[in-house]
Amino acid sequence: MKLTTSKKQLQDQPISHTRIRLVAEDRGVKRLVRENGVETIELGTGKAADMNQRRYIILCRAIVQTAKQFKKRKIALDFSKTPELFKNLKDVTPERLTELAAENFEMANFEFTQFKTQPKEGFNEVEEIVLCSPSSKSIEAALKKGQVIGQAVNATRALSNTPGGEMTPRKLAKAAKDAAKGLPITVTTLGKAQMEKLGMGALLGVAAGSTEEPTFTVMEYKGAAGKPIVLAGKGITFDSGGLNLKPTTSIYEMHMDMSGASAVIHTVALAARLGVKKHVIGLIPSAENMPSGSATRPGDILRSLSGKTIEVLNTDAEGRLVLADALTYAKRFNPGVVVDAATLTGAAHVALGDYASGLLTRDDRLAQMLADLGEEAGDYVWRLPMWDEYEPCIKGVFADLANIAPSNSRYGGATEGGIFLWQFAKELKCPWAHIDIAPRMTAAPGDELAKGAAGAPVRLLIRFIETWKA
Repeated sequence: MKLTTSKKQLQDQPISHTRIRLVAEDRGVKRLVRENGVETIELGTGKAADMNQRRYIILCRAIVQTAKQFKKRKIALDFSKTPELFKNLKDVTPERLTELAAENFEMANFEFTQFKTQPKEGFNEVEEIVLCSPSSKSIEAALKKGQVIGQAVNATRALSNTPGGEMTPRKLAKAAKDAAKGLPITVTTLGKAQMEKLGMGALLGVAAGSTEEPTFTVMEYKGAAGKPIVLAGKGITFDSGGLNLKPTTSIYEMHMDMSGASAVIHTVALAARLGVKKHVIGLIPSAENMPSGSATRPGDILRSLSGKTIEVLNTDAEGRLVLADALTYAKRFNPGVVVDAATLTGAAHVALGDYASGLLTRDDRLAQMLADLGEEAGDYVWRLPMWDEYEPCIKGVFADLANIAPSNSRYGGATEGGIFLWQFAKELKCPWAHIDIAPRMTAAPGDELAKGAAGAPVRLLIRFIETWKA
């Protein structure tokens, strides 16, 4: 999509561009009118008193979605024509508003069409947006940056949406290499034999039931010296549940169980593309969780890379197993901070609904920082407890740990997953946080996004990388 600014007045834009007029009417009001031979779409924004940054983000997406609804490929708009609508945003700089607009224009324009036959008229998308406003170097830079971030989110969505048959662990490792092409990023992938030599028994145990071999990919962008920011992303390319097979209502969309890995891959690439002056490492443990005669059984005991043994009480609690080995592997980099992202638990979705990821950490400073940055970025998170009282829940009967509570309780599952990971993260000697993105795996009603992967938490992670100071 071509995205530019213009010093010309809205009425002076080419007649081929449909004008967007924002009106203080109910949100969702959409009208196509013709004035002096020029098409204009009127879009309701809601009351000015209700406008905030969250609604601004949705409004930017709604502009593109409305243009697509009316099949308009070129649009022009001027936010400054209705300043009273945005008076509540006076504390947000014009540059930040421009960056947010560009991000969300790109996100709203995305649709996963890789496996569709293109119609003669082409896919329905906006080809050009002109923002009518006084331009400056800082505004132009913000526009470009926002567009690059939006494109990275969309690349994450495309990768996550790819069907499991087309995105195996080895293909996910290749996707990481493809994302790093032309960028100052080194990519190394460990195969099964190397993982066996290292003793990654937890990751290997998850992969045991599949004919597809697991991979463990390391991406490193050294934009500065010092202790790295390490990101780890769950890369289960298809999650059948293993021998604890998922029911029909839960198994659909489980090709997106590698959404955490997708986010990490494209966040590391984004940091390099933006030239962020930080040292960033991405870890992508990847496996396919399938049932077969060689699959890990409920009751089997795995020895993790850390040396801790794990009693597998449910083979569908596999994401925490691959991340356990990733967190232990992170130690060798002497990190300054570690953040993992994973579609870890349906329980987080039950607890939080569709609009926020779960945040679990023992570090209050890190928790507050991620919550604040999530609000700024539009990748919202909500902290869940991870107190000492929960630790007995994952103590094993016949091994050091159990991957779910031996009581098989249906309560507090998101915290249970986080407290399991904490048993490995506590050895890192640096702050650590776990982001359970299961609630945000797919776009939610009202997001003004196409169906499928939502691309969380790329926008949060890049803001975190830019902001973090050890």
